[in-house]
Amino acid sequence: MSAPQSPVDPTVESPVETLASTSSATLAFPVHIPFVQQLGFELVRMGDGEAELRVDIRELHLNSWEVAHGGVLMTLLDVAMAHAARSIHRDLPGFGPGVVTVEMKTSFMRPGEGALRAVGRLLHRSTTMAFCDGSVYGEDGKLCAHSTGTFKYLKALPGKGRSLKALQRSED
Repeated sequence: MSAPQSPVDPTVESPVETLASTSSATLAFPVHIPFVQQLGFELVRMGDGEAELRVDIRELHLNSWEVAHGGVLMTLLDVAMAHAARSIHRDLPGFGPGVVTVEMKTSFMRPGEGALRAVGRLLHRSTTMAFCDGSVYGEDGKLCAHSTGTFKYLKALPGKGRSLKALQRSED
């Protein structure tokens, strides 16, 4: 069973140029994440507390069983849920606050093969936290993996003179 889909409204213009459609099928990600780019993830839609991504599984994504590595599925889910959490800030300058993953739990139902689709959903948010879930579906529309995640909203993304606070290291 696949999740319901809502179309992207092409008449709604985003103040963020990076969300301009790059083709009829995909959008540009609102922030540059080299790891996501290397994996070949594509942003299909994002808005109203939902985000949808897709990836064509290639050799670099495979585990020793020659199916998608669980880490690829978890990353796909993490990115889909994070973009769902950010999607409600579409009209804010710079696409609003960034998010970081606080925790994530994933269940794997079946192997991921071929073209995979991930749908992330924002379930609830507070001033500083977002609670999301996400699902990955195979080409046949069957559920491959499901995840829940908690994300913390940040005041701003790193870059242009901004940085994350220094990590606290123990003296062990």
